[in-house]
Amino acid sequence: MNLSPELVTLGRYLAGEFHNQQQAITEPVWFVHLRLWQRPVYLFTQDSVTLFAEQANIVNLDQPYRPRILRLRQIQTKPAVIEVQYYMCKDLMAVRGAGQNPALLKQLTPQDLEFLPDCRLEVRVELVAPDSYKFITTNPSGCPCKFTYQNQTYQVSLGFAVTAQEMLVYDKGIDPKTGKAIWGALMGPYCFQKRRDFSSELLV
Repeated sequence: MNLSPELVTLGRYLAGEFHNQQQAITEPVWFVHLRLWQRPVYLFTQDSVTLFAEQANIVNLDQPYRPRILRLRQIQTKPAVIEVQYYMCKDLMAVRGAGQNPALLKQLTPQDLEFLPDCRLEVRVELVAPDSYKFITTNPSGCPCKFTYQNQTYQVSLGFAVTAQEMLVYDKGIDPKTGKAIWGALMGPYCFQKRRDFSSELLV
């Protein structure tokens, strides 16, 4: 697999277990203390770095939610532009808890995923120091990510920025009827720091 240094670095920055403890202590009214897992998964390995993500409230670590698949793929060079395509697992219960138990991901295949055509981000790459980058996402369509689960439609405004030191997550749930944000980063991004590094699990 011949992946660009920028793509590999983005995968390494994102692969890990994260928390926003300091933010939750400082602003408990607006920010729940979360644990976020982003585990490498061996899918689309011919041209991509792929991650399984889910999160949980710190008081309910055994009840993770928002499982999703992020496929990172370079779509342009000079300047480097990377695409993040989101997928949903067709059987959410089969992968629930995989952030802490990655063995659940070993049997996952592309056929187990639902492609989400409205859920795509472009990543701008900034070199901030030798071998050190900042990755910033933009939504090329300007529309929220839309998907259906159990006959109910959901909308999520997606976005993140990440460096070697921290990850800012801008995800917000959108009310399909009003178009207003109803959960997530309502008062600014969630500010995550990496507790554990899973980059050694990347197949690169």
